[in-house]
Amino acid sequence: MSVESLIFEKGAPGRRAVRLPAMDVPTESLDELIPASLIRQEAATLPEVSEIEVVRHYTHLSQRNFGVDSGFYPLGSCTMKYNPKINEDMAGLPGFARIHPLQPANTVQGAIQLIYELEQYLAEISGMARVTLQPSAGAHGELTGLMLIKAYHQSRGEGHRNLVLIPDNAHGTNPASATLADYKAVEIKSDDKTGGIDMEHLRTVLAAHGTNVAAIMLTNPNTLGLFDSNIAEIGRLVHEVGGQLYYDGANANAVLGITRPGDMSFDVVHFNLHKTCSTPHGGGGPGAGPIGVKAHLVPFLPGPLPAKNDDGYYWQDAGPQSIGKVRANLGNFGVLVRAYTYIRSNGPDGLKHVSESAILNANYLKHELSKDYEIAYPYICQHEFVATAQWQKDQSGVTALDIAKRLLDFGMYAPTTYFPLIVHEALMIEPTETETRETLDEFVKVMRQIAEEARTEPEVVKTAPHTTVIGRLDQALAARKPNLRWQPGQELTHA
Repeated sequence: MSVESLIFEKGAPGRRAVRLPAMDVPTESLDELIPASLIRQEAATLPEVSEIEVVRHYTHLSQRNFGVDSGFYPLGSCTMKYNPKINEDMAGLPGFARIHPLQPANTVQGAIQLIYELEQYLAEISGMARVTLQPSAGAHGELTGLMLIKAYHQSRGEGHRNLVLIPDNAHGTNPASATLADYKAVEIKSDDKTGGIDMEHLRTVLAAHGTNVAAIMLTNPNTLGLFDSNIAEIGRLVHEVGGQLYYDGANANAVLGITRPGDMSFDVVHFNLHKTCSTPHGGGGPGAGPIGVKAHLVPFLPGPLPAKNDDGYYWQDAGPQSIGKVRANLGNFGVLVRAYTYIRSNGPDGLKHVSESAILNANYLKHELSKDYEIAYPYICQHEFVATAQWQKDQSGVTALDIAKRLLDFGMYAPTTYFPLIVHEALMIEPTETETRETLDEFVKVMRQIAEEARTEPEVVKTAPHTTVIGRLDQALAARKPNLRWQPGQELTHA
C-alpha cells in the first residue's frame, strides 16, 4: 500500500467524525457580524472521514517522529532526557491548567507559591541572589541577561562598554543574543590541547579592550563536554577590567549538586528548564529560560516578582531600575510546574545523582566508542563528549552526516553533528542520566556496525536512511525552500 493511500487519501462522501449541534443564533445575524467578502461561496475541500480514520491518521504521524519516549535521543548539548509522567500529571491539575495569568493574586495563591518556591530553589542550585522566571527559552534568557548587564553598566556611567567575549566553541545563540542586545561579539580562542579558554588570548584581548568589555559568555562545562579548570582565573581577569560573567546554562546537567555557577564567580546564569529539568521541548517550544543574578543585578530584574507576606503571596513591583517585562504574562507556566515537580521529586541528593549518572554514562560511551571513532579531546568528560567521523571520512568518504542518517535506520536519533565548529566531522553525544546500560550498549553496538559498514560497504551508509518513510533529502534545498504543506493529490516520494 502506498504512503498516499495509507495516510492522506482518506474518507468518502458523507462520513463524519463528529456532528456539531445546530447554531443557537439566527443565521441572518451572521451576515451582520461577518462581511460578505469573508464568507465562503463554496464549501472547503476537506476530507470526509470517520472518527477512527482521524485517530489512526494522527497516530500514524506521531509514530513517524523520533522522540525520547520512543527511542534513544543522544542529541549533544540539547539534553534530551526523559520527561517523567508525574511532571505531566502535575501540570495538568485543574488548579494549574485552568487558571488565567491575569487573575487576581488572591485567587491563584498556589500558582504564585509555586513560582516563589521555584525561584528559591533555582537561586540555591545556581548560587544566585534572585531569579526571574519570565524568559521563554535559553536564547530568550541570554538576551534578558545581557539586557540586565547593559542596564547595570549604564547605571554606573559605563554605557560605552560594547563588547561581549564569546569562546569559539560557544553555542550559536551566544553571538546572536549579543548582537540583538546591541553588543559586538569578540571571539576568544580555545586551547588546542585542553579544549578550554586560551588564557593567553583572553589576556591579550582584555589588555587591548578591557575598558570596553561588558561581559564574557561561557558554558562550563563547555560544548566539548570539558570543565574549564581556569574558571576562577577567568572570572578574576574579567572582573578586574569591570566586565561581568554570564553563564550559559545549557550544560547545567553536569553540575547539579556538584558545583554552582555562583561559586565559579558568575554574575548571571540562565537555566534551560526544558533541558536540565526534563520538561518536553523541541520544534520551537515549549521552553523556559530563567535568569539568576547576583545581588548587584537584582534591581534590574524584570517584574513583577513573586513575594510573600503575612497575608500570603503577591506580585511585587521590581522597582524603578527594572528593565521591564520581557514577555507577556509571567512565564511559561506549564513548563515551570513541570520543572518544580522535577526538582521536588529528586531533592538535593537526587539532583546530584542526576549529574553523576549523566557524567558516568557519557564517559562509558566515550570509552566504548574510542576504538572505532576518533575522540576530539580524549580526556575525562562531563555530561557529553565529541567524537568525530574523521577516520571514516579519510578512509572511505563516509561523513558525520552519513552516520547520523544511518542511525535512523536503527530507530535511534542522531547525535548533534558538525558542532562545535572547531571540530571537523563532529558527533556530539550526550546520553543523559535517564538511559539504561542496555540502551547504551545497544547504541555502541549500532555505532560499531556503522563503522564496520563504513569500512566494507560505505555506500550503505552514504545512501542512508533506508527504512524511513522519506529518504535522504537535499539538505540545502530543504533548508532554503522548505515545502511544509501537503496538497490533495500530491505524491510523496521516498528519495
